[in-house]
Amino acid sequence: MDGDHGGGHAIDPMQQQLIQRAQESKKKLAAAEKAKGAERQKLMQEHMKMMQETMEKMRAMKPKAGMTMPERDGWMAEHQKLMDEMMGQMMQEHHMMMQDMGKK
Repeated sequence: MDGDHGGGHAIDPMQQQLIQRAQESKKKLAAAEKAKGAERQKLMQEHMKMMQETMEKMRAMKPKAGMTMPERDGWMAEHQKLMDEMMGQMMQEHHMMMQDMGKK
């Protein structure tokens, strides 16, 4: 990947790192969904920790000073995509936790 995410702008290296991290956490969540018992709980805890770390980094991110409006718009679009991905994973995790609670 050359850093251009299809919108004609280069992706911020920190955003690229967080996109990769979100993909890793999504795989962890998928593994948790297939697992049972203690293994499922362990994977869900690891996923939750990854999500917390990623959210902390996202909260600290800001567009670079001196960006043009199109660059800033591209940065904001990528940030929004990341936020949507994170929210989707959190909702999926919540759903899984509720299912587990219903089994007790």
